[in-house]
Amino acid sequence: MVREDFKCGKITLEKTLKLLEKLDIRYNTVHVKYIFKDNDRLKQGRITIEEFRKIYRIIAHREEIIEIFNTYSENRKFLFEKNLAQFLTQEQYILDINKSIASEIIQKYEPIEEVKQAHQMSFEGFTRYMDSSECLLFNNKYESVYQDMTHPLSDYFISSSHNTYLISDQLVGPSDLWGYVSALVKGCRCLEIDCWDGSQNEPVVYHGYTFTSKLLFKTVIRAIHKYAFITSDYPVVLSLENHCSPSQQEVMADNLQSTFGDALLSDTLDDFPDKLPSPEALKFKILVRNKKIGTLRETRERRGSDKHGQVEECEEEEEAEQEEEENEAKGPELSDAFQDDLEKEAESKRAVGIPLFKKKKLKIATALSDLVIYTKVEKFRSFHHSRLYQQFNESNSIGESQARKLLKLRANEFILHTTKFITRIYPKATRADSSNFNPQEFWNVGCQMVALNFQTPGLPMDLQNGKFLDNGGSGYILKPHFLRNSKTKFNPNKALMDSNPIILMIRLISGIQLPPSYHSSSNKADTSVIVEILGVPNDQMKQQSRVIKKNAFSPRWNETFTFIIQVPELALIRFVVENQGLISGNEFLGQYTLPVLCMNKGYRRVPLFSKMGESLEPASLFIYVWYVR
Repeated sequence: MVREDFKCGKITLEKTLKLLEKLDIRYNTVHVKYIFKDNDRLKQGRITIEEFRKIYRIIAHREEIIEIFNTYSENRKFLFEKNLAQFLTQEQYILDINKSIASEIIQKYEPIEEVKQAHQMSFEGFTRYMDSSECLLFNNKYESVYQDMTHPLSDYFISSSHNTYLISDQLVGPSDLWGYVSALVKGCRCLEIDCWDGSQNEPVVYHGYTFTSKLLFKTVIRAIHKYAFITSDYPVVLSLENHCSPSQQEVMADNLQSTFGDALLSDTLDDFPDKLPSPEALKFKILVRNKKIGTLRETRERRGSDKHGQVEECEEEEEAEQEEEENEAKGPELSDAFQDDLEKEAESKRAVGIPLFKKKKLKIATALSDLVIYTKVEKFRSFHHSRLYQQFNESNSIGESQARKLLKLRANEFILHTTKFITRIYPKATRADSSNFNPQEFWNVGCQMVALNFQTPGLPMDLQNGKFLDNGGSGYILKPHFLRNSKTKFNPNKALMDSNPIILMIRLISGIQLPPSYHSSSNKADTSVIVEILGVPNDQMKQQSRVIKKNAFSPRWNETFTFIIQVPELALIRFVVENQGLISGNEFLGQYTLPVLCMNKGYRRVPLFSKMGESLEPASLFIYVWYVR
């Protein structure tokens, strides 16, 4: 096949790239360009068949793979089925191995027909297998929904976004439908919609009191309807930040019903519900999260009646996030006992009618209120108040500053709260640049909806994307048992006596066609790798490799990192590749994040992603993974 391409003599770089594609060899164009240049002996921009073969071997015949192949090949030329089966058992930890699995791999990846017919595998076949999706770090059994989806909604972490309509900053940036589309495609299941009165009785979506541009509410929900269930079948929650007048709220209700039809949940699934339904029971459903007047029973009694012009009024306690941040900055933290006294005092004041907060009156159209079923928004006052009064279908939104204070002082109570009630955490108002907080600390206490600015790349979104790779990217992940048990004693801030830790060993072997430095005029970089564990505070740790100078194409480290992880159920592992030694600091080249318990053992390839979350294939790390509990 290769000879035919050289029948007219030498070939150009462009032809070389096409030939590599034809041979199913994945490549980075920048690297091939410099390898081509190095092997073009006459410097004419054209190479011979021998020079092409050399380029092919440089790219496809990696030394570390040759070493593994030779270890299991009896003659250093071929693997017999039994050799391959031995490799799969001893190195890849495929314990239920049989001859047919080895035979299937040979049939799938061996390119030389006569070798395939002899039930053998050449090095060409072996390198194709090792470069395939079967040898990725992420275990493919977690690529589909495998968890029990019949628990109540509050038992799941739910992929959630903040101000989903924004694609830039919070003050002057554009509002765009792409914010909703891209979030849904990424598996997001809770979208935020800021609704305000618009002209001609048409509600609009934008960040109020700012210069962000406006979208029509009906246009937003049509886009959501189109893309809601492309990535996941499980329910989408529309979290409405509702600033509209009652008349435009009625328009919103009409828009929601006419756009979503039967997909819009507008009644309970059971006659007398006392707990939240499951994601399974709510498949392909849209849920409205908003203020609600009255009970679910009253909503049922109004079914089918004309609600036009009906308006209910309620009082809402108002406490600005800004005040919380100011209070947080003042003085030492309160002790648990003192906090208990404050809560009891607050309850006493409420009982005798002494106001604690500024109050404002809200007018809510009955038509919109009645579309809120299982996701009623209720102001969070205290854990004590929630224990006494909060209903199963009421959820809280807590700003990051207040939530952080609570998880530091009262982590176990926070967890007991999230075993019962859906809790949404949102970024503080001062994040005008759309920056994000670290979501891990709120997942550690079982918060279901940790809402991030999806448009802003960086560590928080890497963690978000990595965590929700699990359970088929469905946007719903069943929380560990110790975050679902209503009698749990778990506290992420304390050493655990009865934890079930794992010992994890990562051998960082090599890099494969890593992205060159942006500052390099060639395909070089001074490459270093950071391996980081993110989870409960005691599990947070990172280790770093040495720097390999001027090699982004095939750096070899052969370094081993060991981690003891106390709560692996909450732990994520993150691999970051950097270009070291710049005056302005290290240059980010790529990263990959995933749940620790979703890793395959053995020789594995770690695909790398850019800061914006785009695949950098074929750029990857080659590692060996081993762990034991």
